[in-house]
Order: sequence, then structure tokens, then C-alpha cells
Amino acid sequence: MDEGLSAGQKKIDELCINTIRTLSIDAVQKANSGHPGAPMGLAPAAYVLWTEILKHNPQNPDWPDRDRFVLSAGHASMLLYSLLYLTGYDLSLEDLKDFRQWESKTPGHPEFGHTPGVETTTGPLGQGFANAVGMALAEKYLASFFNRTDAKIIDHYTYMFCGDGDMMEGISSEAASLAGHLGLSKLICIYDDNKISIEGSTDIAFTEDVALRFESYNWHVLKVDDGNDINSIKNALEESKAETQRPSMIMLSTQIAFGSPNKQGSADAHGAPLGEEEVRLTKERLEFPADDTFHVPQEVFDFCQKCVEKGKTVQLRWEKKFEAHKTAYPDLAEHWNHAINGTLPPQLNLD
Repeated sequence: MDEGLSAGQKKIDELCINTIRTLSIDAVQKANSGHPGAPMGLAPAAYVLWTEILKHNPQNPDWPDRDRFVLSAGHASMLLYSLLYLTGYDLSLEDLKDFRQWESKTPGHPEFGHTPGVETTTGPLGQGFANAVGMALAEKYLASFFNRTDAKIIDHYTYMFCGDGDMMEGISSEAASLAGHLGLSKLICIYDDNKISIEGSTDIAFTEDVALRFESYNWHVLKVDDGNDINSIKNALEESKAETQRPSMIMLSTQIAFGSPNKQGSADAHGAPLGEEEVRLTKERLEFPADDTFHVPQEVFDFCQKCVEKGKTVQLRWEKKFEAHKTAYPDLAEHWNHAINGTLPPQLNLD
């Protein structure tokens, strides 16, 4: 944790991050199926993004100018579900306990339209990467169409988490090339660089220089050497937001299954539960109650729920700008209504 933070802030940060980790391993263990390793390694980055950087309103997941978050590594879905629950979306602790169960709100891979707060369905590796590029392209187009110097109603970022498996897929190369060519500067990717894939170490099948590859695509590439250093992660995200010409790739060095005494850094934690004894040992190492499943400290819940009020405030501020925009530019307001509602202007001649 960052030395510049107060002792109290460090404590709540650590508690929140470890709550995400333990919720993830408990859900996977209860389902006897899933991927605990990636959520454990990415928990610090996800926590910083969702509580300090991401512009979102948990009470209104469809607010048009929210930031978008895409979990391209969809197998790490418990990371996303834990965040949705903790920050106040319409997802309960019982929903987390139903992870991977038939007709639950927490399927094994995120599904758009099924779980509030999920922006796109991800699972096939690389697909979410391309989805995120499309979202960033949409933002850039809509901003050019609707925004005016005195009224910006489209101004959001698209954030994406991806892993080694995404990088191996051809679709990510094609999409990344396009994003760099178009200069989609509001696209920010965090690459879970844990050197592990399902078959073992990436030394087996994936040894390319990812940083050099993305630099050649005209991406802004940053490196964070410690996936647990939340201050460095936040600084990298802020630096990426300040980049105005290129999309950004943050290469984040993490350890899969961080906190697991016997499976940290091992492919054994990629696509299988840790096992009951290893779950106990992990909780002990993280200083959580070893026999208490789905444990959420009250101070963690209270802290993360601040995202609700913050989100309402940000959306209200946007709505005031939007109303002023409608008044000043009624023709654009009509275009907006048709675009949002999926309708055509009545004067359109279809003949």
C-alpha cells in the first residue's frame, strides 16, 4: 500500500481490496467452479478504478454519459460482481452466493442485459477488447456530433481489463490497431500482466513484447511494476486520462491468486476453486475470519456505498448541462431523442 496515505485510509483500502478477494474465492468455492486467481490479483486495480476514477451512478446504470467498464477477461466475473454489489448496484450478497447457478443474476461470464452494471457480454477472449474499442469510437463520434464549445454532454471514458489470453487472440490485434489509428484517447486498458495462462507460464506459448506491440499501434504505454501499489495504479490512470492523442495501455504486473499461500503465482488458481483448506489459509493470511464465508466488514460496505451518493451528484450535474444544451440547441435535442429511443424522424421519406 502507498506510504503517502494515512493509516486509517490504508486500513480501509486494504480491507476493501481483501473483501473483493475473499468474496471472489468464496463464490467460486461454493459454486465448485470458476476462476479465483484473476480477481485476487486485480482487486487493487479494480478497487481504485471503481471508487476513485470511474464516473458512474450505481442507481442508474444506463445514464448516457457514464464511463464504461469492460471486463474483457470475462472469466474473472466475480471481480465485477463483487464491485457491483459493494458499490450499490442492484446486486445482493445472496446473488453472489448464487454465482454460476441456473437463472441467477451472476452467471459464470458477464451477460449484457442480465446483470445491472454489465456493459457487454464477455467470455470469448479478445471479444471484450473489441467491444471496448467500439464503445470508445462511439463516444468520440457522439461527442463530435452533439458537443458544442459551450455545451459538452458527451464526455466519458471507456476502461477495460484484459489478460494474456486476450492478447493472444487475433481480434485484439485488429481492434487495437484500429484504436491507435483513430486516436481513441478516451480508451484506457489495464493489462493483467501476471505471466500465467490456463496451460501454465506464458513462457510456454506467449513471449512477445506486448509493450512494443502496442507502441507500434500508436498506443500510450505505461508500466506499473507492483499490482498492489494503489497509488501508482491511480497515477497511471490519471496520466492515461491526460493523454489526448492515443489510447492508453497500462501494463500492470500482478500475481495471480495473490494471498493464497500455496497457489499464488500458479496456474492452479486460474480456472478452478482454491479448495476449502486453501480458502481457509488464504483468509488467515489476509487476516479475515477463516470460517466465515462471504464476510463483508461493515466499514467496507459503508465506504464503498459512498459511490451511490457520488454518482447521483455527478449525474445531477450532467443533467443540468443537458437541459441547458437542449434549450440552446433544439435541433440537436431532437436528434438526441431519436438516437436514444431508436426512432426515426417523422419527416423521413422512406420511398
